[in-house]
Amino acid sequence: MAMPTEKTPKAPAVPQRRSFFELLTILVGAVATLALAIPLVGYLLGPLLKKKETPTVDLGPVTDYPVGETRLKNFDNPIRQPWDGMTANTGVYVRRLREDAEQKGAFQIFAINCAHLGCPVTWFPQSGLFMCPCHGGVYYANGDHASGPPPRGLFQINPKVNNGRLYIEAPHLPTLQDTLRKGDG
Repeated sequence: MAMPTEKTPKAPAVPQRRSFFELLTILVGAVATLALAIPLVGYLLGPLLKKKETPTVDLGPVTDYPVGETRLKNFDNPIRQPWDGMTANTGVYVRRLREDAEQKGAFQIFAINCAHLGCPVTWFPQSGLFMCPCHGGVYYANGDHASGPPPRGLFQINPKVNNGRLYIEAPHLPTLQDTLRKGDG
């Protein structure tokens, strides 16, 4: 009779180099996908998560603005970002047209930015003109384009008067399309 042969026990399977690199590739791919997906999802969901109401800026009592005068009002923009630095300190030019402040059209408020490239304009009361130091843009007292390269007049901001105080929506970089009002056209 033949003797049964003893079976030698097999050693546990040692992971192969190939399976280790397959696992490493899957893990690195998953981390890279996650790193790209988080900002993409944030970008796509951002408009849904943003505040709907634009903050207002208090420009002070209407008595601070005499009829027929144009005054610069500086303030810290409430929609600033931490990296805005000094550019968040902005201003508007306020011109009071009528004595009755509650009446619609009693104020004209102009963005400080030139309609050409956004440089800050300066009001010269002696000549009754706004002038841009960057490229020579000139505007009349009512904000209309007078001369120079700007394609249009100064950007205007709608004022609101409440309890004797003048308010505006927090200004953003002015453009021909108001980015704060969706669907207004």
